Amino acid sequence: MPATMAQANYLSIDVEDYYQVSAFESMVGYNRWEDYTPRVEANTAKVLDLLQTHGVSATFFVLGWTARKFPGLVQRIQALGHEIACHSMHHRLIYTMTPAEFRADTRTAKDILEQITGAPVRGYRAPSYSITRDSLWAFDILAELGFTYDSSIFPIRHDRYGIPDAPRFPYRLGGRDLIEFPLSTSKFCGLNVPVAGGGYFRLFPYAFTKMALQGINQREGQSFIFYLHPWELDPEQPRITGASQLSRFRHYLNLSRTAPRFVRLLKDFYFQPLGHAQLNLDFQRPS
Repeated sequence: MPATMAQANYLSIDVEDYYQVSAFESMVGYNRWEDYTPRVEANTAKVLDLLQTHGVSATFFVLGWTARKFPGLVQRIQALGHEIACHSMHHRLIYTMTPAEFRADTRTAKDILEQITGAPVRGYRAPSYSITRDSLWAFDILAELGFTYDSSIFPIRHDRYGIPDAPRFPYRLGGRDLIEFPLSTSKFCGLNVPVAGGGYFRLFPYAFTKMALQGINQREGQSFIFYLHPWELDPEQPRITGASQLSRFRHYLNLSRTAPRFVRLLKDFYFQPLGHAQLNLDFQRPS
């Protein structure tokens, strides 16, 4: 058993289709999603099969739109022992919405998921990690709607998201009954380097990702939070026309390498759902 297996880490899957990502929003708004042939069921099945093979349970942050269209998919995820959490209704960036719009979007998605699963949905992740300094008001609404944890803050600098000086490890959001699980970063030369998954998992060589994640476990004595999208296991997905060169790079880079790297990750580290974390209400801001 690898040494890293001694540390429990948290695996999360953001369940959305290839045409629903923020990078393509200007070409494919949610009012046009019905025009595309869905691939999310087949791609999520690939993820589920890999997790079942390796005996791993995860948190699945599911779009309300997807859950309403494919309730059987949500039921299958739940039946296999995974946690169902909320990833918004229509994958709209939070800082582009008013608080009233965000409340309605989130309540609708949460209600759909709870009706399908018959269980409370306690976790939330913002589309494209869009809880930034301009949308911190979202935490009050999440607490109001009954969520007990969030995993939306990325403590890095990015053109679309990020709070660079946010704590790197789980902490209680002041004045709220809500725990934040920030996406994982590794410290290099005083900078937070994203090593939490997604496009960064496809960009960096697996050896670098493994070294960085082991550092979080062994050197810092902390769990890391990893994420992946089902479409990242689908190199044959149709290409979106009109996307910028940067968006194409971010979305399509190394798609064919995701599945074998993911298998290595599942073998090298021990994972469980975010809902299994000990939600210690005395989390302190790291120094």
